[in-house]
Amino acid sequence: MSIAGGVHKALQRGASISCEVVQIFTKNQLRWAAPPLREDEIRVFRRRRREFKYILAHASYLINLASPDDRVYGKSVSALEEELDRCHALDIPALVLHPGYHLGLGEDRAIERLAMGVRSAYERSGGKEVLLALETMAGQGSSLGGSFEQLKTILSAVEADGIPVGICFDTCHVFAAGYELRTRSGYDRTWRKFDRIIGRRYLIALHLNDSKGGLASGKDRHEHIGKGRIGLPGFRLLSQDPRLLRIPGILETPKGRDMREDVENLRILRSLTSRTSEPGS
Repeated sequence: MSIAGGVHKALQRGASISCEVVQIFTKNQLRWAAPPLREDEIRVFRRRRREFKYILAHASYLINLASPDDRVYGKSVSALEEELDRCHALDIPALVLHPGYHLGLGEDRAIERLAMGVRSAYERSGGKEVLLALETMAGQGSSLGGSFEQLKTILSAVEADGIPVGICFDTCHVFAAGYELRTRSGYDRTWRKFDRIIGRRYLIALHLNDSKGGLASGKDRHEHIGKGRIGLPGFRLLSQDPRLLRIPGILETPKGRDMREDVENLRILRSLTSRTSEPGS
C-alpha cells in the first residue's frame, strides 16, 4: 500500500478494501534520502496496526549489499540501517530485502560482502529485533537468490552473526527461476525442495504475484492473479495448502489509484480457498 500522505495512510487504504495484511515502503523506495518520520504519523500508525493480522515493510530497491562499488555499498549499508530504525519506530516486525546483484564480483565474494553489510547495519541500528526476510529472486542477470541453494547459503551467512532472518517466497520470482507451481506434482516437488534445502521454519511471508514470463524465464514481471503464466491452478494449490494458512500473503500486482485491481485480485484469491472453486470461476 502507498504511503503517500504519511505511513499511516497505507493502513487506512488497506482497511478500506478489507486487507488483513499490509506491506509498505517506510520511505520512497527509489531515493536514498528521506525526511524523518513524524511523531504524529508514528503514533497513528502504531495505533492502527493493531487492526491487521500482520504488517511488513519492504526495503528500498536501491539497496545492493552485494555491489562491488564501495560508494553504492556504503550507501546501501546506511540505507538498511535507516530501514531497520524506521521499522523499529513503527513496530513493524519484519523487513523484506532483495539479496542484491554481484555485478561481476562473483557469487561467493558477493555473499560475504552481503553478510558483512547486514551485520554492520544491524550493529549500528536500534532495530536489532526486526527480522530480515530475504526475498526469492527470478534469477535474472547477476542477481543473488535465484535458487534455494543460494538462498540457504546467504541465510546461513547472515544467521551466523546472530541476526534474525527468514525467507519471503515470491511466487512470480520462484516460477521465473524455474520452480513449478502449476501442477500438483510440480507444486509438491517445489515445496519438498524448499523444505529440504532451506526449511519451512524460515518461511516468513508470501508475495502472491502471477508471472508475465514463463517457467525458468528469469523475468521479474508481475501479473494479475490468473492472468499470467502461473494461472489459477497454481494459486488454487497455494490457497488450499494447509501448511501456508498462517503465513501472511501480499499482493504486489499492478494497481491504479482506486485499487480496483487489488480488490479483484483479493476476491479471486479468497474464492480459490474453497475446494469447490473451478478454474475461471
